[in-house]
Amino acid sequence: MHIPFPLAMAPQQGADPTAQLLSTVVTFGAIMAIFYFMILRPQKKREDEHKKMLESLKQGDKIVLSSGIHGTVSSVEPDTLTVQIADNVRVRVNRVAVASILSKNDKADKSEK
Repeated sequence: MHIPFPLAMAPQQGADPTAQLLSTVVTFGAIMAIFYFMILRPQKKREDEHKKMLESLKQGDKIVLSSGIHGTVSSVEPDTLTVQIADNVRVRVNRVAVASILSKNDKADKSEK
C-alpha cells in the first residue's frame, strides 16, 4: 500500500517541543517585522507628510482637492478652507479634502512665466 507524501511524514518520536515552539515564535516575529516595515511604517510616513502639508496651507496656494477639483485658497480657518474654483465661485471645504498643493502662491507662478 502506498501512502501519499504529506501523510507519510509522521511526527518524530522524542522531538523537542521547546524547539518547535521557538521556531514558531521566530517565524511569527519575522512575519510581523516584515508587515511593519512594508506596510505600517510607509503609511505612517505618508500620513505625517500629508499632515505637515495641510498645516502649511495659506492664502494664495493652488491646490487639488481629493475630488479632483483644482482651485486657489481664498481664506484659511482652523478646520476649513475657502477655495476659489472659478471666477466668483468659492466653496468651503474641510482641510482634509486637500490632496496636494500645486504651487505655493500666485506670485511664484507669475514670476516663472
